[in-house]
Amino acid sequence: MTREEKSIVIQDLTTQLGENAHIYLTDISGLDAGTTSNLRRACFKAGVSLSVVKNTLLAKAMEASDKDFAELPEVLKGNTAIMFSETGNAPAKVIKEFRKKSEKPLLKGAFIEEAIYVGDDQLDNLVNIKSREELIGDIIGLLQSPAKNVVSALKSSGGTLAGIIKTLSEKEG
Repeated sequence: MTREEKSIVIQDLTTQLGENAHIYLTDISGLDAGTTSNLRRACFKAGVSLSVVKNTLLAKAMEASDKDFAELPEVLKGNTAIMFSETGNAPAKVIKEFRKKSEKPLLKGAFIEEAIYVGDDQLDNLVNIKSREELIGDIIGLLQSPAKNVVSALKSSGGTLAGIIKTLSEKEG
């Protein structure tokens, strides 16, 4: 690879790092072609982009990026595959599901919304991160709960003013 080609790869990686808030670094070494193909298919279905990168080029892209990757460049040893996703926990779920049949991929580290996770032992924590949509759903559910209670109280009391006052006084006591 010429110096010019390396420079282009570093620029592309720097752009990808800048555009993605959810970045996973994994080790897929030792997977045969068929297993790697299955992993790529699983990633595609989950909306996760997977590509194998050279550690030195990725380290330079991390340096050039505006983001603070803290100790993540230190995990760039051996074979490294990088995963990008719109959803913070999607790559973790793919890895966890895939490891039911295979020992790999191993999680080296992750960058999730400016938080750094290092080590394969962080996989369960990453799987449990809620996506933006899940958090919005939880908030809507919490906001709807008091309204549903008021509506059911109004229905149960027959809707009369005396019934409403009685229901409210019972709830306070």
